[in-house]
Amino acid sequence: MQFRHEVKHEISKGDLIILRQRLRNVMKPDCHAVNGQYTIRSLYFDTPDDKALREKLDGVITREKYRIRLYNHDPSTVHLERKFKHMGLGYKNTASLTPKQAQAIADGDVEWMSRSDDAVILGFYTRIRNEGLKAKVIVDYIREPFVFAPGNVRVALDYAIRTGMSCTDFLNPACVTVPIKDAPYILEVKWDSYLPDVIRDAVQLDSRRNAAFSKYAASRMYD
Repeated sequence: MQFRHEVKHEISKGDLIILRQRLRNVMKPDCHAVNGQYTIRSLYFDTPDDKALREKLDGVITREKYRIRLYNHDPSTVHLERKFKHMGLGYKNTASLTPKQAQAIADGDVEWMSRSDDAVILGFYTRIRNEGLKAKVIVDYIREPFVFAPGNVRVALDYAIRTGMSCTDFLNPACVTVPIKDAPYILEVKWDSYLPDVIRDAVQLDSRRNAAFSKYAASRMYD
């Protein structure tokens, strides 16, 4: 597994404006961005006793979670993602899903997964069967992503975070999300073995602080 360094900071709207300009000067926008940004919709899964949520709130240093993710409301490209984190390092592997498969998982129809030859899908199916994982909440937000080839650096500015509350109908455009109260702007920096000085300097802000903020945890506050 290729682990990557991951750092998140809560920032203000003013910080975001400053960072946006700095990053545009030294990094390239992600090729999938439209006018510099894209929307993300994630459907998170958890156990009946909310293991993933409790581990996040308790600060457990080694965690695993599953989510289904959609970009720019385009159902032609849906990803199942397994995210594994250990301290400040993260690893993610993904599997492509058809809209029909994604909707089936959201609805709890999972037996077809046992016949898949994809390791991510099979691993998710095992967790569902052994731990009772099921869809918990939809999270929507806007991301402004930037990339830098040396160090395989990716910087993202996330904001306008919204929750689907009790709605888990992932592909239904009528599933309305609402803004999360007092949700901050988030600076996220990821890199492989080293972070180039030009990027380290660009993301420096006196006002920033390490973020314990979790989009998933904040969305679950509305259960």
